[in-house]
Amino acid sequence: MKGVIVNYRSGRHTQKMNQLVVEVEGVKKKEDAEKLMGKKVVWKTPSGNAINGQISKVHGKKGGVLVKFEKGLPGQALGTPVEVL
Repeated sequence: MKGVIVNYRSGRHTQKMNQLVVEVEGVKKKEDAEKLMGKKVVWKTPSGNAINGQISKVHGKKGGVLVKFEKGLPGQALGTPVEVL
């Protein structure tokens, strides 16, 4: 499955660089997103390296998911595709 990085997880005064909100292709409801819990996610850098993450929870009611990556992703990652395994 494919997905797109939408934004970092953030609060009023903080921004988590290793936790990102991802919209997965074909997922439009919260119930569908709950089925993806625990799946692996891979983001490829422009140089070809891979950064792995895992879906940790649902974000909102329209099917967004929260992904925790091993390390923080750069700002250039926003809007780029990820692979959900």
